[in-house]
Amino acid sequence: IRPTSGRARIAGFDIQQDPLEARARLSYVPDFPFLYEKLTPAEFLRFTGRLFRMPEARIREGCDELVPRFNLEEWLDQPIESLSHGTRQRIAIASALLHRPEVFIIDEPMVGLDPHHARVVKDILRERAREGMSVFLSTHQVSVAEEMADRIGVFHRGRVIACGSADELRSQSQTSGTLEAAFLALTRTEST
Repeated sequence: IRPTSGRARIAGFDIQQDPLEARARLSYVPDFPFLYEKLTPAEFLRFTGRLFRMPEARIREGCDELVPRFNLEEWLDQPIESLSHGTRQRIAIASALLHRPEVFIIDEPMVGLDPHHARVVKDILRERAREGMSVFLSTHQVSVAEEMADRIGVFHRGRVIACGSADELRSQSQTSGTLEAAFLALTRTEST
């Protein structure tokens, strides 16, 4: 879909003028990702790496890092269709991180993850952010946003009504408690 106005750049590449360059630097994981269910996780990771034109050695290197972090070893040779939702979510996130994107967009990352793997995802995203990857995380879990985000945008009725650090949002909402309290105050004010 072409925009009616404005421009968007990903890692400096205009998404309309250089779409392949922009996409090569981006990864997206929806809340219910699509995986080729007849493939095994090992096949899917290799397939994803090849889509990003990664050399075989780099695919192996990425898998050697991510597979153990996501505890996927015992599932590597089983068809994805036989795996649980949480395991599929871990495969989707690992495959999206494989090519070391500069921009990572993830929607509801903790859906289906047990507390251990939720911690793994949080740790990896923080590590990658420290290395320079931009992470855009969409969530309805205010506690996840508070724990992970340096900057938080509050959306209400389809538009951004506030943006800033957790402390800045508390200040904007004139609350001193949890980020949830700030969110409720901001959206309540906006509703009237």
